[in-house]
Amino acid sequence: MDDFTPDMPDETTPEGLSDDELLILLKRLRTEHRAVDSEIKALAETGVMDMLKIRRMKKIKLAMKDRIAFIENQITPDIIA
Repeated sequence: MDDFTPDMPDETTPEGLSDDELLILLKRLRTEHRAVDSEIKALAETGVMDMLKIRRMKKIKLAMKDRIAFIENQITPDIIA
């Protein structure tokens, strides 16, 4: 996985997607998030510290985490009682 580039979803909001479609997207994002995390750990363990690549991957991972949280909120929005 030397040149790992995750399949990032487009930046459009998932509005209009059914809950089933959102769940599929959520599952894919979680899988990709774990893959990026594994790649970051593998780079750190090799001892060859490509800090620029690690920094980029951490940004990708954070963007995925934000996207996951957004989709989770679309599926189960907070209800103010």
